[in-house]
Amino acid sequence: MVIWTTTPWTIPGNRAISFSARVAYGLYEVTASENEFGPRSGERLIFADKLAEESFSKAKLQYKRICDVPARTLSSIVCAHPLKDLGYDFPVPLLDGDHVTDDAGTGFVHTAPSHGREDFEAWTANARDLEARGISSKIPFPVDDAGYYTEDAPGFGPSAEGGAARVLDDNGKKGDANKRVMDALIAAGNLFARGRIKHEYPHSWRSKKPVIFRNTPQWFVHMDKDFGDGTTLRSRALSAIDDTRFVPAAGQNRLRAMIEGRPDWVLSRQRAWGVPICVFADVEGNVLKDEEVNARILEAFEKEGADAWFAAGAKERFLGNSNDAEKWQMVTDILDVWFDSGSTHTFTLEDRPDLKWPADVYLEGSDQHRGWFHSSLLESCATRGRAPYDAVVTHGFIMDEKGEKMSKSKGNVTAPQTVMNDAGADILRLWVMSSDYAEDLRVGKTIIQTNIDAYRKIRNTIRWMLGTLAHDKGKEISYADLPELEKLMLHRLFELDQLVRKAYDEFDFKRITRALTDFANVELSAFYFDIRKDTLYCDAPSSLKRRSALHVIRKLFDSLVLWFAPMMPFTTEEAWLSRDPNAVSVHLEQFPVVPAEWSNEALAEKWKKVRTVRRAVSGALEIERKNKRIGSSLEAAPVVHVADPELLKALEGLDFAEICITSAITILGASGPADAFRLDDVATVSVEPVLAEGTKCARSWRYTADVGSDPDFPDVSARDAAALKELGFAS
Repeated sequence: MVIWTTTPWTIPGNRAISFSARVAYGLYEVTASENEFGPRSGERLIFADKLAEESFSKAKLQYKRICDVPARTLSSIVCAHPLKDLGYDFPVPLLDGDHVTDDAGTGFVHTAPSHGREDFEAWTANARDLEARGISSKIPFPVDDAGYYTEDAPGFGPSAEGGAARVLDDNGKKGDANKRVMDALIAAGNLFARGRIKHEYPHSWRSKKPVIFRNTPQWFVHMDKDFGDGTTLRSRALSAIDDTRFVPAAGQNRLRAMIEGRPDWVLSRQRAWGVPICVFADVEGNVLKDEEVNARILEAFEKEGADAWFAAGAKERFLGNSNDAEKWQMVTDILDVWFDSGSTHTFTLEDRPDLKWPADVYLEGSDQHRGWFHSSLLESCATRGRAPYDAVVTHGFIMDEKGEKMSKSKGNVTAPQTVMNDAGADILRLWVMSSDYAEDLRVGKTIIQTNIDAYRKIRNTIRWMLGTLAHDKGKEISYADLPELEKLMLHRLFELDQLVRKAYDEFDFKRITRALTDFANVELSAFYFDIRKDTLYCDAPSSLKRRSALHVIRKLFDSLVLWFAPMMPFTTEEAWLSRDPNAVSVHLEQFPVVPAEWSNEALAEKWKKVRTVRRAVSGALEIERKNKRIGSSLEAAPVVHVADPELLKALEGLDFAEICITSAITILGASGPADAFRLDDVATVSVEPVLAEGTKCARSWRYTADVGSDPDFPDVSARDAAALKELGFAS
């Protein structure tokens, strides 16, 4: 049988020859030879018919075809190893393999289960049949972790003349293994032909050096071994996945598919660093089970750390006098680092009384379905019967503004430290919170600047409330006594409380950020605060409206700062302690308790109508301001025509001039003139801009007819004069 290989060094690992029942084979006889070695005239060889001519030509041989060799004949053949006389005295069976073709080579594939995945799978798939035929299915370990042959490679291992041959050296350079194997084949008369080929070895992505595949003894955790209670590690893990919450939900199917299809877990690694597998084993792989030995190991580790296992005399120290040192060997492998990380839950949560096990949530990148989430699940299910987490949250990866991978060579890297140094950590956090982190996140100068602008608006809103609350006496106002506008704001807090709590529970931070930012910018700064500035600045301290506004702003401040605290910890802590330097940290507070009585859907519906009419008035005044007919809205006293009965009813009982921030306003229940201002989407409301009459109050800037009515304060309105007197100001 003639096989073709680009890696002669794997011949000592040969245990079978693979063929294909789909390929046509023939028996060929050598009729003449021009080679100094190789087959002689009269020798008979089997080839795939499509490849025979090319093979004989390369070997400079003349030949003739004798007959067909059917697959059933091949499957019954057992060969001798080409290096039989060196100690490879075992049968080499032929195996039918799906990976064999007649595209190149000879039609027969040299099968070394120690050095190739397909070879390993072909060999193990036939292991039971081989044993039944009296052929050992044991796989050798011909190459050690330094690239040298072991004693499983007779004639090339440590006891061979010249010492052990080497496949690759520490620098990834070719060793002498190929030459020594070919020389041995020539000496045995079993080399058909040879030639030079540039072989492309796979390379390590980390060191860039070539790597070889080799079979080595390892320690495994079985996925399908019964624990004795009818469960296996696989079944426990799959059940735990069903009991775990995944955000986004697709993560559950991803992890489930990995667990369903994964092989046994290889625990051991052959590296010079890491946590050792602290067991003793005999030559058959049986583990020493001795609690006294375990206790000595534990004591040494607690005092000296993991290096105690590798210290001189450690074997004798741990085995003691009751165990045969000749029988038991120390395992020098280290644990898979994923086992280390998968164990973190027990050494953090279980060892600290202030924490709970299992964890509420594990948070990491989406690649950790294969890593930390995965190993933690298996380790915990094996030792504790469930996952070490109640929820798993995953995020995407950081890209540049164009969605391209960041690279120093491209110059498109946005470093977190740079953002924090330039803008602060809270802006970096706000960018994350306002992004769809389930997908890959984009970041760059423009995106960060957008978040800086958003942050400033939020900060300014909080700062304005702080300034306003400096005048707050902290007195509570009964809900029933509050004006409608204040009740509307409390209703909005009730709605936001529902949204914020649900979104935090769902890890939907983008939804929270958007809702709170819009509320702060649109409903507070541009609406409620804008309307109430006159009351807050000009009403007397005893004014119910002013006290109600302060009461509600206090609730707004507490709610916004507490809701934003997980997202912007530094800003909210600063604001919280600025409000009350004696308060505990904002991060030790709970979310605000929002009473159910604040919910008022009917009021909210009414004020939607009020704001619709207000929008039409604002549109009309903006044109007047743009054309410089007025400077401030307080210079206007518009006439508003409302033809829609429902909109008109919503305005009843309200100081609509205050809501529109004008000095006066007239509301008429009819259609306005054709040339009146109208919004396209509110055709039933028309506005005629009219200048306000009266005198401008020096304090409130409103135009009223009662400016100077109090001789003690001749330049202010009656309302402002009363407030000044209450504040103790003399004329």
